[in-house]
Order: sequence, then structure tokens, then C-alpha cells
Amino acid sequence: MTAFTVALVLVVAAAGLLRWRRPAWYWLAFGVTLAALRVLVRYRSVMDACGLTVPPARWRLSLARATNQPIPEPRPPRIRRLRPTRTGLVLRLKLRPGQDVFDIAAASDRLRHSFSMFGVTSREVRSGVVEVRMTGYDVLKRVQMPAETETRAMRVPVALREDGSVHYRDYRAIPHALTLGATESGKSVYQRNLVAGLAPLDVALVGIDCKQGVELFPLARRFSALADSPDTAAELLDALVARMADVYRLIRTQQRITVDTPDAEIAADIWDLPDELRPTPVVVLVDEVAELALYATKEEEKRRDRIITALVRLAQLGRAAGIYLEICGQRFGSELGKGITMLRAQLTGRTAHRLNDETSANMAFGDIAPDAVLAAIQIPAELRGLAIAGDASGGWHRIRAPHTSLRQAVNLCNRYADRTPDLPELAPFRPATGTATELVPSAKASPATA
Repeated sequence: MTAFTVALVLVVAAAGLLRWRRPAWYWLAFGVTLAALRVLVRYRSVMDACGLTVPPARWRLSLARATNQPIPEPRPPRIRRLRPTRTGLVLRLKLRPGQDVFDIAAASDRLRHSFSMFGVTSREVRSGVVEVRMTGYDVLKRVQMPAETETRAMRVPVALREDGSVHYRDYRAIPHALTLGATESGKSVYQRNLVAGLAPLDVALVGIDCKQGVELFPLARRFSALADSPDTAAELLDALVARMADVYRLIRTQQRITVDTPDAEIAADIWDLPDELRPTPVVVLVDEVAELALYATKEEEKRRDRIITALVRLAQLGRAAGIYLEICGQRFGSELGKGITMLRAQLTGRTAHRLNDETSANMAFGDIAPDAVLAAIQIPAELRGLAIAGDASGGWHRIRAPHTSLRQAVNLCNRYADRTPDLPELAPFRPATGTATELVPSAKASPATA
């Protein structure tokens, strides 16, 4: 009995230590089993208390009265599957007639409290089927990306969502995006993760960094073109517009719209072209968009209009030509001048880190997800890297990118420098990198995002 007591105390102590220092290990070792049992045991009573049950069918009531049996209890949604994950549980439910997915979403906070989980989110898989994702601990406190992620052409993992799933930047689905964040909000780390994810892919990276290149020029070996001033940025954007026109001419000559060609082979963008003819896709990263829109003289105003016009053209027409925009900035508002709201309308993806004013949050989410505006301005200053990500569909998530130091990003860019395409249109803007530098071992990453 004494040995059993000692063993029990040691197990409880180990569980408490793991829960404090390594919540992911605690969840896999102890939490997932306890949580699954808790959900299964409490399921019917919790659903009834949350108003997520429906009365029994009339024929069952009639049958119970005819056979003098007890009246059937209200029925909750039927559990189709309960699947454990590395961060929580995934509960797939089949809704009863008369129930709606919004009923589950509205009760998410009550379900979180009743099942003693850290967070609960829901989404509709198909008509009548809802997936409820429950997290067992705060996955955004110490971000740990899964060892294996689904990487494919123009789709890279950049952050972790609050429900434990991976947040991807998919350029084929969301061609252009806007990323906002105040100083020390984690925006630069998010950008580094984006570059690190794109570095191994067959894609050309083009950067515009008006802070004299301090953010993007260390990564120059993986960039096909870089600009460090508004004057150079204007010329670079004009070259990209010219490249876009050349790509459209190529697509036009290769459309194969003769009567003897099946419809499925008709080309409308670069992804419909044969591999040997397909131009290299281009991702344009603008580090501080406000620097491109500000002016003090008449000459600078003309340059500003030229830059914004080129950006709007690329945002409106660049997708089919394989040109994708990543617009970043600390501030984004209508006071930046004409054309800014037109540019924003073309930026489908929106990511907002901590912001200093509500106007920028409204510019990011006011037209697509008004309820995300409040979440964006409530991000605490000490949680650097925490952000709200949404798109034109109206859905939004809390995300946080893993900490990637500048040295780690530079090492990745140097490792994949041989994948940097040489585009003739952008040759004047190719950064002078000199000889290859030896990779420097990076320091151990901090668990908190900086």
C-alpha cells in the first residue's frame, strides 16, 4: 500500500510538473484521456443545459403513450466521431432536424466551460454536419508547429491558430493580402516566417523595403529584386507591370481555343499553361506601405500616384499572371491618399497584429468581419506575434507565428539561394550579394514570439 501511495504521488507530481512546464506533453500523456472521458460522460447533460437538444419525434411520443412507457428525453446532436489531436479533441456532430450550425457557434463559450477545455470553435463541414474543435491548453502561449505540414505549390504554413490547426498562406486561393501591426507587434517575425516558407519553392521574391532595406536586404540572396527607396520602388513596380503585360500576351498565344481543343485545356492563367511554358510566379513583399504613399513636394506626389497606380493594377490584374502582393504596414488609412481604399478592396487576406488605433483595425476588417475589429484592438502588448487573420468570407481566427530570428531566416535564404530565378525584366533591381557566406548556427529559438 505504501509503494502504491508513493507511485501515485509521483505520478500526480509528474503530471503537475508537465502541465506547468510542458503543456503539450501533459496533454498527450494525461489530458487527452481525461478530456475524452469528460466529454462522453457529460455530453447529454451539457447539451441539454446549453439548449442544444430537440424534443423527441411525435411518433416516439405516441408510441410511448400507447405502450405506457416513459416519455423519451430530448435528443442532442449525434456524435459521429471523437478524434484526439496533439492540441485537443475534434468532435464531429450530426445535427438533428431543426438545429443550425449557428446554435453550436453561439454556445461555444458555454461548451468550453462545461467540458473544462481551454477553447472551443466550430465550423460546418457540410449540411447537417458540424465539426467542434476543442483545445486542451493555450497553444498560442508557446507556439510549436507540427513536425509535418501540408505544403504544396504556393501554399506555405506561417502560423498556428488558436484551435491548434495550422494557418496557411495559400496564394492560389487568396492572391493578395494586407498585414498590419504596430511597432514591436510581431509583424516582422510573421514576414520572416512567410519568406522562410517561400524560400524552398519555385517562386521569385521581390521586396520593397523603404527603411533603407534593414528588414529585407539581409535576405537578399533569395530575392530576385529589391528596392530600398520610393524612387527605386516606382521603377520596380513599373517593371512588374510590364512583366504582367508580357505574361498576358504569352497566355493569349497559348490559350488553345480552337474548335478541336477540349474546353478543359483552355488557358486563362499561368497555371493552365504547360510546365515548360509557365512563367515563374512572383511574390511582391512591401514592408512599409505608408512610406510609398507619403509625399511632401509636387514631384513626390507624382511619384506617389505612380506607385499607388502600379500597386492597384497589380492587385487587380496580377493574379492570372502569377504576381501576388503582400502589403505590410504599421498604419493603413484613407488619409494616405486617393487609391488606398481601392487597393484595400483588392487585398482579400487580412492579418492584423496589435494596432495603436481603431481606424487601422477598421481598415483591415471593417468591410469583411466587423466583429474582428474589437478583437484586433484588444491584443495585449506583451503578447507579441498574436494576430487576427481573416479573409473576404467573413471568417477570422487568432493566430501566432513561431519565433524565427533574423539569423534563422538568413540561413534559410542562403541555403536555397540556388532557387532564386533570374528574371530579365527585374535584372536592374537584382541585389548585389557578393560571394556565398557560410551559414552561422542560429541561437536556440525563444518559446515566445518576438
